[in-house]
Amino acid sequence: MNLFADIRTLVLHSLDAMVAEGALPDGLDFKNVAVEPPRDAAHGDMATNAAMVLAKAARLKPRDIADTLAGKLAADERVRSAEVAGPGFLNLRLAPAVWQGVIGQVLQTGVDFGRSEMGQGRSINVEFVSANPTGPLHVGHTRGAVFGDALASLLQFSGHQVTREYYINDGGAQVDVLARSVYLRYLEALGQEVAFEDGTYPGDYLIPVGEALARDRGDIWVDQPESVWLEALRDHATDAMMALIRSDLASLGIEMDVFFSEKSLYGTGRIEAAIEDLRAKGLIYRGVLEPPKGKTPEDWEPREQTLFKSTEHGDDVDRPIMKSDGGWTYFAPDIAYHYDKVSRGFDALIDVFGADHGGYVKRMKAAVSALSEGKVPLDIKLAQLVRLFKNGEPFKMSKRAGNFVTLRDVVDQVGPDVTRFVMLTRKNDAPLDFDFDKVLEQSRDNPVFYVQYAHARVMSVMRRATEAGIATDDATLLAADLGALDHEAELNVARKLAEWPRLVEIAARTNEPHRVAFYLYELAGDFHALWNRGNDLPGLRFIQDGDNATSQSKMALARAVSVVISAGLGILGVTPAQEMR
Repeated sequence: MNLFADIRTLVLHSLDAMVAEGALPDGLDFKNVAVEPPRDAAHGDMATNAAMVLAKAARLKPRDIADTLAGKLAADERVRSAEVAGPGFLNLRLAPAVWQGVIGQVLQTGVDFGRSEMGQGRSINVEFVSANPTGPLHVGHTRGAVFGDALASLLQFSGHQVTREYYINDGGAQVDVLARSVYLRYLEALGQEVAFEDGTYPGDYLIPVGEALARDRGDIWVDQPESVWLEALRDHATDAMMALIRSDLASLGIEMDVFFSEKSLYGTGRIEAAIEDLRAKGLIYRGVLEPPKGKTPEDWEPREQTLFKSTEHGDDVDRPIMKSDGGWTYFAPDIAYHYDKVSRGFDALIDVFGADHGGYVKRMKAAVSALSEGKVPLDIKLAQLVRLFKNGEPFKMSKRAGNFVTLRDVVDQVGPDVTRFVMLTRKNDAPLDFDFDKVLEQSRDNPVFYVQYAHARVMSVMRRATEAGIATDDATLLAADLGALDHEAELNVARKLAEWPRLVEIAARTNEPHRVAFYLYELAGDFHALWNRGNDLPGLRFIQDGDNATSQSKMALARAVSVVISAGLGILGVTPAQEMR
């Protein structure tokens, strides 16, 4: 049930009637007619822009259209009033029975309330995290991991088929550096003095990897040239790091469907096949690029290169795909990887990148556009930086990784639920401040506490009702007299519940799971306001002593709140609190 969609359908039927009556001309396009919450709640429950968007094509004054439309809408039993405002906006107030009916819908549908078929089974690949397999995930990866996983869950909730994918960057020189770093830990485990030079990874996390090698292989690689041990240590170290990364992700409740190795693209003809696809489309050529911005011709040595004509698909400049020594640029395997994703038949692709990949967006979109001939959209989301604080001051934790704060450090400090929710309290492209004290603070200023407290309050009052002998199972609550919920504070909560299905579709359409966190905070606020009103007005309390029927009506509203909070937290990957400790 999407009440806003239902009322929009009513508006469209009324417009059709106006066309049939000659009040509107034939052939009008209604696709931009919207029904949404008004900017100011004092103006009504819903507003429609129908008169404003149709006036020009209809060659009528917006207010004349709105006046006629208002009369038709007001004739529907769900509409208590339809008022024309300003030049032609139409504000609607709905009958209390409509909002009370939403409560029944929530109880009847359960946590599937708001679940949408908007996606129509379209398949979407969401690639996220994709960190180099050179160590544990750091706090920056944490944000991208949580965002990507929550986005995947949101898309599933809205009717898409989703594949969660991790691209293992194991084909570059950084994995050689990892192997050399593990070799030093291996020598160290065998009692040798070692020094970590610049460019190696000195983190403690490699100590057990080196010790395991020493136990398993003894001293076979001591004093041996790099050519003897490098390849074996590359594979061993990469496997060890990916096991560590999988464990880090598991600590946040994240499971990938696919781990795709960049290394698998080399020496298998897969890169060549992707480039050949572009060549066949006339998009690969030999040429000389203009100097980059800020470079003068005197600073720039022009040279002929093999280029991808990415400007034909929206990029600012064409991009090199081959180095002067004949090796591939970093961009070439990324093209091949996305060629593989396109070839797997996904309807859409989403990449979640770190903030430092902003310059990669246009070229990657151009590549996918070219490879799919514009049929497969690619949305790239950048996860901005996370700044750590304690008591409002910048905070540096101990760094067992050697030079960065790990995902596991954060989860160990505050737990996975707090970590996940807080990472979604800002839009992905805005910097996020993570204060270790504030995220555990029990106050309204802490959104994760505020939402969890609302759910815990419902669970508490449900337990008290059961102890008082009041039946609180969903079937009983569904049969309660919901018409008794007529106070404005109760209807406000029901109005907010009605927004949930619409919110899900908007968040899924824009690939913005933070909207779910924002909505849950607002719903919790309306519920807490109702709870607090009960301190002054006993008639608003959820348990009415000696009146089981009224108690069950009020418990139905509380239970509906807990259902929607549970559904929303489920999308975010957060476990609803049963009680606050």
